[in-house]
Amino acid sequence: MAESLLFPDRQFAAFLFDMDGTVLTSVVASERVWGAWARRHDLDVAAVLKCIHGRRAIETVRSFDIPDEAAEVQWLMEGEIADVEGIDAIEGAAAFLNALPADRWAVVTSAPRELAKVRLAAAGLPLPAVLVTAEDVEHGKPAPDCFLLAAQRLGHPIEDCLVFEDAPAGIAAAEAAGASIVVITATHSHPLETPHPGVSSYGLLKSTPEGALSF
Repeated sequence: MAESLLFPDRQFAAFLFDMDGTVLTSVVASERVWGAWARRHDLDVAAVLKCIHGRRAIETVRSFDIPDEAAEVQWLMEGEIADVEGIDAIEGAAAFLNALPADRWAVVTSAPRELAKVRLAAAGLPLPAVLVTAEDVEHGKPAPDCFLLAAQRLGHPIEDCLVFEDAPAGIAAAEAAGASIVVITATHSHPLETPHPGVSSYGLLKSTPEGALSF
């Protein structure tokens, strides 16, 4: 049976990957640290956990009107760096990333750079040549800045890039940037309403040297 192309008649110059929930699983570790932070400030834990995914820590902290934002973000980063229990690669992600040319893919994450490196290592995933993190942009997801910067650093128009995302904030950022999108659903407990194609693991995907994507 012939392979079914996710994007018929499309070839992509570069692939841009979100990190948490897209190439690796970190939700349990993140929620442990953020839950402790919420209790530290007598905040509703469920309300905090509802808005942490896909966003930079500074923007979540700011939304709860907590003073000394920089100190709070540092506290959270140190906690997340120290807690890597349960972090693992999404099925097939390591093989998929390792098969891509190094100059044709990037990781684009809302995590700080140090945390991103720790989590990629904990999951056994390669460190990309281009890594765009929280420190690199003034406006985090859902603003498009991070994906536009990754495309620029790889030397390709964003319209020729394919973004892999899992969270609404990241999907909105990729849409605003003008990229094509694949939604990774491996960590979703409920269906996500989106017009973009979705797959549950990278084991279902195959990229060609020309940049087509099939399953």
